[in-house]
Amino acid sequence: MKASDLERLVELKMPFGKYEDRLIADLPGHYLAWFARNGFPKGEIGTLLALMYELDHNDLRALLDPLRRFPPD
Repeated sequence: MKASDLERLVELKMPFGKYEDRLIADLPGHYLAWFARNGFPKGEIGTLLALMYELDHNDLRALLDPLRRFPPD
């Protein structure tokens, strides 16, 4: 894992499936667990899904909050 992978979780949207166009960081835990049981896709998307699964499984989603880009007030 690279530090930039954490930033990608809050930037990259899921490119396919039921949760297409949702940020990887916002995917539900049960969906990530399904990939963990059945296999993550190859490439960057699979790496990021696996990382997000680990964060979710270990209750560490809050680590991503400072990386989110909120609209300016």
